[in-house]
Amino acid sequence: MAPKIVVILVFLISLFESSSNYYAVGASYNVARYGARGDGRTDSTKAFLRAWSLACSSTARGGATLYVPRGSFLIKPVVFSGPCRSSRVVFQMDAAASLVAPTNYWELGNTGTWILFIRVTGLLVYGGTVDARANSYWQCRRSGKSCTAGSRSVALYWCNNAVVRGLRMMNSQIMHMAIDNCKNVAVRNVYIRAPSGSPNTDGIHIEASTGVTITASSIMTGDDCISIGEGAKNLWIERIACGPGHGISIGSLGAYANEDGVQNVTVTNSVFTKTQNGVRIKTWARASNSFVTNISFRNLIMKNVGNPIMIDQKYCPSNQGCPGQNSGVKISRVTYTNIRGTSTAPIAMNFFCSPSNPCWGLKVRDIRLTYFKTAAKSYCANAGGSSSGVVIPRSCF
Repeated sequence: MAPKIVVILVFLISLFESSSNYYAVGASYNVARYGARGDGRTDSTKAFLRAWSLACSSTARGGATLYVPRGSFLIKPVVFSGPCRSSRVVFQMDAAASLVAPTNYWELGNTGTWILFIRVTGLLVYGGTVDARANSYWQCRRSGKSCTAGSRSVALYWCNNAVVRGLRMMNSQIMHMAIDNCKNVAVRNVYIRAPSGSPNTDGIHIEASTGVTITASSIMTGDDCISIGEGAKNLWIERIACGPGHGISIGSLGAYANEDGVQNVTVTNSVFTKTQNGVRIKTWARASNSFVTNISFRNLIMKNVGNPIMIDQKYCPSNQGCPGQNSGVKISRVTYTNIRGTSTAPIAMNFFCSPSNPCWGLKVRDIRLTYFKTAAKSYCANAGGSSSGVVIPRSCF
């Protein structure tokens, strides 16, 4: 990650650590003063929007805070929009506060987001719980009936210099958090939970964003703990407890011919427990101009993981729109270092790259992966690279 970005993110996080001194000089708007009721039944959406409007337009020295006291507050799809006059807007939830969605999942509609922050610079979100209560929605999805498209629980779109810290997100209809078209976002100490069988409930999705860090967080979902989409670059992911779920994935990429690529991503010092995959790069088997480059996976522990190390360039769900085609996504300079643990599949390192665009510059170093206490295997197709140190299973490069 670029040094300038690291300095900015460290500064933003330091603001949180000294929050007792910082926020004392700002204006504060308690949602209860504007009609919000923490009984879990009364619609408090308008009260939240009123408090946000006042905080966003505040000119108070030190910024402004929207404060959510203890209690359970029902809110419907809501957009907290900027730009704000306030140089810094804080969305602060008491540790005993929760935001809950309507029990009828249709009320979230087809908006795509439940709680959306858009075009806000200097945003800080922390504390409390966000619970979408999506069990009935998942049941609809599994039944094959007509359902809504589903909503992301918390989304940051076009937000710069933002921090999300200490937030608990539970039972989202689809993605729990989405970061899209943002710059310099720090996500720290978040706790995300959804049942392992819940469909498409990714923990955090990053797309078209630069300078995002995700650290010291626990994510258990029915899909990717963290998914990285097109146009993401300069990402730092560290100290993640992932599982159950589908692991940490770059992709799927290449669904469309003209997509931006993914570059400069580090995933380090993390543990994967009973996940479907560990670290994965996944691309559609279609023509594409996209790419993946300068990726580092290091210092990772795999505990009974299905596919600890995987590149899959033949992704073609339901065999629709891609059978017989090759992926055009170009994958290069991917490094795997000090990855240890157990695989529940006999092939612990699987590099299935595109016949028309082979992977190159792959490196494996100091790998120790076993299959139920026996020797695991590696597999390569259209993959070029090198190995060093002790590599178990033996490299197929």
